Amino acid sequence: MKRNREILKFLSRHIRILNLFYRLYVVFSYLITPIKEAFIWLFHSKEYTNFTYELDNVNKLYLASFVSQVTGAKLDKIEGYIKELECDNDLRSHINKIILSSSSKWSADPEARYGRRLGWYALVRAVKPKIIVETGTDKGLGSCVFATALMKNSEEGFPGFLYSTDINTDAGILFQEPYNSFGKILFGDSIESLKTLNEVIDVFIHDSNHSSEYEMMEYKTISNKLSDKALILSDNAHVSSKLWEFARNTKRDFLFFQEKPKNHWYPGGGIGFAFRNEEHSITEKTENSNG
Repeated sequence: MKRNREILKFLSRHIRILNLFYRLYVVFSYLITPIKEAFIWLFHSKEYTNFTYELDNVNKLYLASFVSQVTGAKLDKIEGYIKELECDNDLRSHINKIILSSSSKWSADPEARYGRRLGWYALVRAVKPKIIVETGTDKGLGSCVFATALMKNSEEGFPGFLYSTDINTDAGILFQEPYNSFGKILFGDSIESLKTLNEVIDVFIHDSNHSSEYEMMEYKTISNKLSDKALILSDNAHVSSKLWEFARNTKRDFLFFQEKPKNHWYPGGGIGFAFRNEEHSITEKTENSNG
C-alpha cells in the first residue's frame, strides 16, 4: 500500500509538470506567429508609430458588413466602395511619390496600406457628407482617404469638404494636390480649432490626443455642431470607452469594429461608431408617448 501511494504521488507530480509544459506549448503556439511577423517587420518596415497594414480578408468582409449596418447602405455597395479605394492607383502613386521624395522616407513606408481606413472611405461614399472633421492629421493618410471619397462624391453631384486639425505644423505631408482641394488643415490645438469652426458637421472622427479627458472634451466641443444624422467615429475606441459614454449620454447607438491586420505583429486598432438609428428613435418616441 505504501509503495502504491508513492507511485501515485510520483505520477501526480509528473502529470502536473507535463501539464505545465503542454500549457506553455499552447501559449507559444499563439505567440509564435506575431513574434515571427515582428522580426520580419523590423527589417522590412521603417515605421515606428501609426503603423500601416492590410486587413485580413475575412476581417475586410466583417468591416463591410459593419459599415453597411451603420449607414443602412446595401452590403454589395459597401464592398464596391472598399474595392474602389483598393484599386485607386492615383492615390497609391501619390503616397509612394511623396514619401520617397521627403524626409519621411526614413520613418514611413511608401506603400499605401489603409487598414480600417477602408471603412472610413466606404462610410463617406455611402452617406455623402457635406462636412467632415478629422482631429489628428499626422502624415495625412486618413485625410487623403477622406478627400478621395469626397472627390468621387463630387463627381456624382454630392460636394463635400474636410477639415483636419493637428497641433504639429509639419503634419499633413501627404495632403497635397489634388487632395487638398477638398479640404484644409487647421493647425493648432484641436479643441481650440473645433471651437472656432462654424460648420454643421456630418462626420466627425477623433484621432488626435488619445487621453480620455481630451477625447471626451472633443466630443463635448462638437456636440452642438453635429447634424441630426451625424456619424461620430473614434480611432481610440479599442482602448477608451469615451465615445461609448458620449453615445449613451446623447441617446445614440454605439458599435465597435476590431481590426485584424494581415501579416503584421500589431494586433490592430478599431473603429467606434456613435450614430442615431431612426428605427430606435421611432420606438423610443412610441414608448414615451405610451408611457
